[in-house]
Amino acid sequence: MRLSGLDRLPESARIWIFGLEREVVGEDAARLLAAADGFLEGWAAHGTPLRAAREWRYDRFLIVGVDQDAAPPSGCSVDALVRALRVTEGELGARFLGNEVVWYRDDAGIVQWASRAEFGRLASNGGATAASVVFDNSITGLAELRAGRWEGPASERWQAVFFKQS
Repeated sequence: MRLSGLDRLPESARIWIFGLEREVVGEDAARLLAAADGFLEGWAAHGTPLRAAREWRYDRFLIVGVDQDAAPPSGCSVDALVRALRVTEGELGARFLGNEVVWYRDDAGIVQWASRAEFGRLASNGGATAASVVFDNSITGLAELRAGRWEGPASERWQAVFFKQS
């Protein structure tokens, strides 16, 4: 069953963060969110409905959460979520990118992404600094998201490794 937002889930909820390669706004965003909502309404693990919610942030990130205390998701149910998002990719003409990229805000505050090699070059040439805002889409707990562990200075995230090398 889909809840109205992540604020309806407990701290212990499990989350997944999916970043789209380009901004998605207007009708495309409405289509994406309708598809996500439709999936979450019937999302189940081994026949048990999951208490799930989603949020759309910065016209780029779909965050899906599930109350694993009410009913934990199974590997098959997570695979079903990913398959549903893949269908939506085709409809939008935009891909969800995994953790192979680094998400960051450029000097104008616009959300961007770069391959790890490209981000390393940005770090080397001053295009990104340890103070640059980055996103850690690998966090898995709603408590981490609420505590501000998703978005912040590179020096305080795993991306700090790029600045220790340069």
